Amino acid sequence: MSRPAILLTGVGKRYDIVSCFARLTTTVAADPSPLAPAQYAAQVRVAVPMIEDPDYVPALRRLCERHGVGGVLPLTDLDIEVLARAREDGLLPALVPSSEVARATYDKYETHLLLGRHGLPSPPTVLAHEDLQELEYPVMVKPRRGSGARSIHRAADARQARFFVDYVEEPTMVQRAMNGPELSIDCLGGLDGRCLNAIPRTMLESRGGESIKGEVIRDEELSELARSTMEALRVVGPATIQVFRDPDIGLGITDVNTRFGGAFPAPVYAALEGRTYPELLVRMAAGELIEPHVGEFRAGMTFTRYYWQLELDETLSPTGREIVPGGPLAPR
Repeated sequence: MSRPAILLTGVGKRYDIVSCFARLTTTVAADPSPLAPAQYAAQVRVAVPMIEDPDYVPALRRLCERHGVGGVLPLTDLDIEVLARAREDGLLPALVPSSEVARATYDKYETHLLLGRHGLPSPPTVLAHEDLQELEYPVMVKPRRGSGARSIHRAADARQARFFVDYVEEPTMVQRAMNGPELSIDCLGGLDGRCLNAIPRTMLESRGGESIKGEVIRDEELSELARSTMEALRVVGPATIQVFRDPDIGLGITDVNTRFGGAFPAPVYAALEGRTYPELLVRMAAGELIEPHVGEFRAGMTFTRYYWQLELDETLSPTGREIVPGGPLAPR
């Protein structure tokens, strides 16, 4: 049986993700920018309207029909809710959570409330207009929306917190600053809402909120927390859960991103043969129910990420020329 195609939206510079899927099946890369580098790893590259354009979902639907797409996956936060509503309306085979969960996890304060309703640990958090004198310091002043650690500021007291609340030009929240190591768990939810796997990793180095170096670790407490979170929210598709292990209050979830994380290579390296997340997602796109296998992965794998580039000709097609012979695009 032929494998269904996969449509990836907002591909940007995620060449690593697109190339993994392109090795498995026909992959359609959609992005509004004609210079999005990751599109050149796909068999099909298409410039689509902006997300807020009324033709965005219809354009994706036409691509699905034309190329036999069985699964649509977002590579940014920006269109997860749009894709979720389109799936609920029967328009797109999007592998994303419900629109309710997508909406809540796009807003960090709503994420805090959502986790609390399910009895899942989240650091003490208030809105910026509340009494900041009553908080335990230090705290983090964060935009309610956004990614990449943008406009996040640490405040040592109420005076500093109020300054940063006034300084950041968008809605903010104030969250207890967590001590201890920051950790991430890369997860995958099946079509029936069960967690298929949860692979924890350290964040040895990050830039702009994106993990650059890390190590896959075996930590049963983290894997169980991730499994409980994924199944409480009934997440379909990939998700990255960020946590701190505070020596005083224990684990606290600070973010739930219902998409691939910046450290996408980590679970690919760690997965057992035939069980990388792209391989499982292609099977899910064909309608297969995958059996959970939480905890089945190789720990101790370390990854370190780097940048590369493409030269394009006057038609915006890759020339194949590299500035360093033997680079990642060289024939093997």
